[in-house]
Amino acid sequence: MSDLDWQPDADLAEANALRLPSRALVLARVSGRDAIREAFDRAGELDLPVHVLGGGSNVVLPPRIEGVVLQLAPSVAPVFDRPQLVVDGGCNWDALVRASVSAGYWGIENLAAIPGSVGAAPVQNIGAYGAEWADVCVAVEAYDRATGSCEWRDAADCEFAYRDSVFKRAPARWLITRVEMRLSVRREPRLDYPALAEPAASGSALLTPFDVSERVMAVRARRLPDPTHAPNAGSFFKNPVLGADAWRRLREQAPDCPGRELAGGRVKVPAAGLIEAVGWRGRSEGPVGVSEQHALVLVHHGGGDGRNVLALASRIQETVDARFGVALEREPVALGWSDAPI
Repeated sequence: MSDLDWQPDADLAEANALRLPSRALVLARVSGRDAIREAFDRAGELDLPVHVLGGGSNVVLPPRIEGVVLQLAPSVAPVFDRPQLVVDGGCNWDALVRASVSAGYWGIENLAAIPGSVGAAPVQNIGAYGAEWADVCVAVEAYDRATGSCEWRDAADCEFAYRDSVFKRAPARWLITRVEMRLSVRREPRLDYPALAEPAASGSALLTPFDVSERVMAVRARRLPDPTHAPNAGSFFKNPVLGADAWRRLREQAPDCPGRELAGGRVKVPAAGLIEAVGWRGRSEGPVGVSEQHALVLVHHGGGDGRNVLALASRIQETVDARFGVALEREPVALGWSDAPI
C-alpha cells in the first residue's frame, strides 16, 4: 500500500465497534506525515470535510458520511527495551499493553483490553481501574490542521482530565500521530478496585504487570459483553461528577447511591447504577438495546443504524435526568453527521 490509500465509496461497517452500516464518500488511510498533509490537501481541493477515525471503538457513525474519513494505517507494537519510548498513533492499544506487560514494565497494565488505537488514547484520556493515559504520558505529537504541521505538546499542555483533553475539545483540529510514554520497572500494582484485589492466592508481592493485566481482562470479560457477539462501543456514558449540592439532592432521591469523593468536594457517581435504577438494563428497542451484563453498554443487535443508537441514548439521558436531576454525558463521538445528531 502507498503512503496514501484513497478509497472512494468505502464501507465502514467493519471499521466501527458497533458494526453500524455506514459508507464514506472517501476513506483515506495514511502512513506518515507527508501522506497526512497530502490527504488534507486533496480533500481541500475537492472542498470536502475531513473526519478523523481511530480504531472505531468510540464512535457512532451515520449511514452516510459525505466527506473524507481519514484513518492512520495500522502499525505494529514496538519492542519494549526501555521504559520511555515513542509509539505510532496507528498502533493497536491492546497490542501495546500486551507488549508492555510481557516485557515486565508497569504503568498501563490496568488499561488492558481497551479497544482502539494508541492515537485515540490521549484524545479520550482513556482510563480504567484506577489508571489513565495521563499517568504515563510524556508528550503527544499531533497534526494541527490550523497550521498544516505536526507539533509535540508536553503532557501538561494536553490539559488531561477525566475522559477529556485539549484534543477532545477541538476534534476538528487535531490528529494524533505519535505519543511518548514513560513506564516503570518498579513493582507498583494498583489493586484499589475490589475486583482486582482477588484472588488473593498469589500475594501482591509476587504479582507481575502481566498478572494484573490478566486480572483486568478477566474482570472485563465477566462484566462487559463480547463485542464480537454483541457489537458495542464500551461505556456509553461518563460517570457524572457532581458538586456538593447536586450530590446532596441525588442522595435524597437515591439514599443508597454510592459515590467516590474527589478533590474540591466533588463526587463521582456510577452512571450504570442510575441507568439500572430507571429500568434500562437489559431492555431493547428494536435493533438496539442496553446490555444485560452492564447498564453502561449499548448494544447493536443488527439491522439498525446510528440513528437508532443515538435515539436510545437520548431516551436514557432524558429518563435519568427526569428521575434524578443528573445529566449523563455521552462518551462516544457522533462522527461525520451532516446534521446535528439526536
